[in-house]
Amino acid sequence: LAHVGPDETVRASLAHSTRLAEFADTTAYRRIWYAEHHNMAAIASAAPAVLIAHMAAHTSRIRLGAGGVMLPNHSPLTIAEQYGTLAELHPGRIDLGLGRAPGGDQATFAALRRTHQAADDFPRDVLELQGYLRDASRVPGVRATPGAGTNIDLYILGSSLFGAQLAAALGLPYAFASHFAPHALGEAVALYRNEFQPAPLPSGRQSSPYVIAGVTAIAIADAELAADQFNAAKRQRIKHLLAHHRPITDDEADLLFDSPVGHQVSEMMRYAAIGTPDEVKVKLNAFAGHADADELVVASLS
Repeated sequence: LAHVGPDETVRASLAHSTRLAEFADTTAYRRIWYAEHHNMAAIASAAPAVLIAHMAAHTSRIRLGAGGVMLPNHSPLTIAEQYGTLAELHPGRIDLGLGRAPGGDQATFAALRRTHQAADDFPRDVLELQGYLRDASRVPGVRATPGAGTNIDLYILGSSLFGAQLAAALGLPYAFASHFAPHALGEAVALYRNEFQPAPLPSGRQSSPYVIAGVTAIAIADAELAADQFNAAKRQRIKHLLAHHRPITDDEADLLFDSPVGHQVSEMMRYAAIGTPDEVKVKLNAFAGHADADELVVASLS
């Protein structure tokens, strides 16, 4: 996410995100993904393709991608052309994660001209998009230029069993949002691995199951400060959940930590590695084993 901090402008937020990407490019991190969210004042990643283009121009090694594009908000051809353009400009560095949520509230749902049928068409749209990128279009007479033959790596994102079943049926990697939907993690990953159907890759190889699990992490030399930041993140999530009733203050949010909504937030953030760098490393390794994950995607809270 391109977070917009309190009293921070969107321009400043994007400048911070750029510096973060430039730093990550010098480390052992493999990829940075940006998530499509709409109508959220604290998130500036509404247009992942534009953000990825900017970040790719400011980095040289790290992979960049959408984690993800909410495909029912768009036509598969448009996404193929956008990400095909990115892949041609930055070969070997572009990932494309796909989700089916609206990425916003009901008002956003209407403003995006979405219909409930669009979410139902998600599996078909994934196949149509895959066809464009593999230069094997399922739509007669339509070819994605750019896009055709780029064979961009696709990932199915999910927070329920639906995504796990779809990823397994299509032989695609699966990324589970355990950083906000922890209750279904074990069942979803087990279903995906058990039902996985290998699919031929453009190279002729067969795909194999690949699981990415989301996890929250705050690593600071001062463990007490890390805990304070985690509490601040929970406070903000409580405020967000109650925003449709009325704005609430930080003090009011703190009083709700032990309320039903506070317990809901704590459950959503069950999988979190908070503490010193050494402590966080141990926790992340333990979580990877628990999740049966091949890779972790670390979701920052600020």
